[in-house]
Amino acid sequence: MLAPVDWSRVRCVVEYGPGTGIFTRALLARLPAQARLLAIDTSAAFIDHLRGQTDDRRLIAVTGSADHVLGIMADHGLERADCILSGLPFSTLEPVRAARLMDRSCRALAPDGRFLAYQMRRAVGPLLARRFARVATGFEWRNIPPCHLYWASGLLRQVKPPDLKPLWQPLR
Repeated sequence: MLAPVDWSRVRCVVEYGPGTGIFTRALLARLPAQARLLAIDTSAAFIDHLRGQTDDRRLIAVTGSADHVLGIMADHGLERADCILSGLPFSTLEPVRAARLMDRSCRALAPDGRFLAYQMRRAVGPLLARRFARVATGFEWRNIPPCHLYWASGLLRQVKPPDLKPLWQPLR
């Protein structure tokens, strides 16, 4: 999941849904000394666990919603993220909320930023394809349960319209 990124050049990472910190620890192991990792989770218990298990000044662990990523970043003096890592289940979000979250994430990213996602379903794929020039995919069988992997880069200036097919055809 983390291999495609040149972590030596990263200054700011945002992690959505760090949970117990599996990826958090892996990110901290890769980040330069001056980088920051903003971990956002809606569960205060998970955030308390992260804070208790991780004594690293680079980690900023916040109880909150990824929906508020821009405000949370501003509150902590972070301008743009070089990378966002998300384990949020986009397949369970209402489509409007999922699109809004992706739009806010794109605004939080630096122009050359990347969005990485690990998902049980493929709902995030079309959201990424409309907002990034390049979306690479993979599948991790060793995860329990196995999951889809996404690496998006080449942030587009404008969101592409969805590829909608008409529900009906006019009579001729």
